[in-house]
Amino acid sequence: MIQLELCLTTDSTYKVLCLGSHCDDIEIGCGGTILQMLEMKAEVKCYWVVFSSDPKRGDEARRSAEHFLRRARSKTVIVKNFRESFFPYIGADIKEYFEQLKKEFTPDLVLTHYRNDAHQDHRVISELTWNTFRDHLILEYEIPKYDGDLGAPNVFVELNESICSRKIQYIMDSFESQKYRQWFREETFWAMLRLRGMESNAPSRYAEGFYCRKMVLGLTTRS
Repeated sequence: MIQLELCLTTDSTYKVLCLGSHCDDIEIGCGGTILQMLEMKAEVKCYWVVFSSDPKRGDEARRSAEHFLRRARSKTVIVKNFRESFFPYIGADIKEYFEQLKKEFTPDLVLTHYRNDAHQDHRVISELTWNTFRDHLILEYEIPKYDGDLGAPNVFVELNESICSRKIQYIMDSFESQKYRQWFREETFWAMLRLRGMESNAPSRYAEGFYCRKMVLGLTTRS
């Protein structure tokens, strides 16, 4: 296993764009990685965009973002109301918003949906992410679901047990409206973290998995 590191220091600012189709996607897919970055006390500026919501779920999303981004140097949380499950048919409107977003924020890292996700809304957001942010580091996160569309991630972020516990607790506390769903359980989220931890041979036993389509590797020497 080759280990690469993002150089996050306390004297530099790192800008992260988090994109989610629905109100709990970011938290489920990459919430632990966000908490881990902020735990390192790096100067992180975060733009957090949810594309589909209703009034109740929108309140849940904002409350959740406040938990996850509590340690961010600055944060902008945006909750849109594009029609859920219709993203392929309203793609032009969503594309217009991406063009606006590009002018508002220039990220160092973009966290978005996996391009082969079985949910049509997720795929549209992934595609438009790549259309819009062509010169940025993009990591695609995964969402467990009934469709059984999990793949084989090629990037892993190791997480300690405390971070995992906080991630799951924030999700369960924030999204009361989702608790009727049979998959929305703590054991589902722990299982994903443990599986990716096993696959990456993480010493902590836990990790989040991502898909990276393109990366430029710079080789340097240290004195």
